Amino acid sequence: MPQNSLVILRYGPYESCGTVEHKTFRLEGLEAALTEDGHRCVLEKIPDWNKVELVVNGECVYRCNILDLEFGGDGRLDPLCKNAKTAVKHAY
Repeated sequence: MPQNSLVILRYGPYESCGTVEHKTFRLEGLEAALTEDGHRCVLEKIPDWNKVELVVNGECVYRCNILDLEFGGDGRLDPLCKNAKTAVKHAY
């Protein structure tokens, strides 16, 4: 996938501190990693609990549990961010 591609980060709510809400704290590293590769990211809320999906050209190219992503950070040490970057890179 060429640089400057649009990646839609679809994310669901997750439980934290006794509440279930859509929060973006765990997406910061993933968003930073994709932006570093030159992609544009758009966040989109979905109703599915604990889910993250990366959509490129209308196709879901990667999905994971939001709770498995590292909290905050730049995504450089998170293996899930590396896997997501690879999936976006190989998207058509």
